[in-house]
Amino acid sequence: MIRFDRVVKRYGDHVVLRELDFTVAPGEFVTLIGPSGSGKTTILRLLMTLERIDGGKISVDGECLTHMTRGGREVPADEKHQRAVRKRIGMVFQQFNLFPNMRVLQNLTEAPIRTLGLSKEEAESRARELLEMVGLSDKADAHPTQLSGGQQQRVAIARALAMRPDVLLLDEVTSALDPELVAGVLALLKEIASTTDITILCVTHEMEFARNVSDRVLMFDQGQIVEDAPPAKLFSEPEHSRTQEFLRAVLERA
Repeated sequence: MIRFDRVVKRYGDHVVLRELDFTVAPGEFVTLIGPSGSGKTTILRLLMTLERIDGGKISVDGECLTHMTRGGREVPADEKHQRAVRKRIGMVFQQFNLFPNMRVLQNLTEAPIRTLGLSKEEAESRARELLEMVGLSDKADAHPTQLSGGQQQRVAIARALAMRPDVLLLDEVTSALDPELVAGVLALLKEIASTTDITILCVTHEMEFARNVSDRVLMFDQGQIVEDAPPAKLFSEPEHSRTQEFLRAVLERA
């Protein structure tokens, strides 16, 4: 469903991704772990076309996100092409990014109506189903500022799902939450992973969540994957010294 083929990303002389190769299968839950600044969030931003690559290719379900064919030759994708491929991708950010001037229900219906062409009735019906799923059916008419951080993040998750994505990107979705709110959001994501066939790529520092929910965990360091293994293997018997160092440091802090 997701393919990175020798992807390079740099900022000036600083190389963030170094000919990165990896794939995520349809329906798979893959988690990226590693130190801050190692390039994990950059991967998600490239998939959302918030950044442009400097080399290589990215594909989503066999369709190239970063390149297109024009005049019989391959050229960098334009915004229209990227937007068409990106429709299949949803993202939940660290900071919720809800529209503060819109009520919760409208936060969920705006994009499906404008981008997917759904009728207002269909979009609202879907939105109310999702709000019930995330435990916020009574908050449809509230504004985001009237919600707790955990509730806002649940709305953000529902908003991403309202676009009916094939791929869901999760970027440190609990990092802005108070500790007592983290468990509820992680439980919701675990339910989504187990009850849908959405392909999920997750960046997190929640090691227990990564261990319990992921199909695969990728240890990331200095723009490269240093270890790729099922969670039971990676957390119990990490092979790479960098993985061992990272897990020791993170688990000791926990």
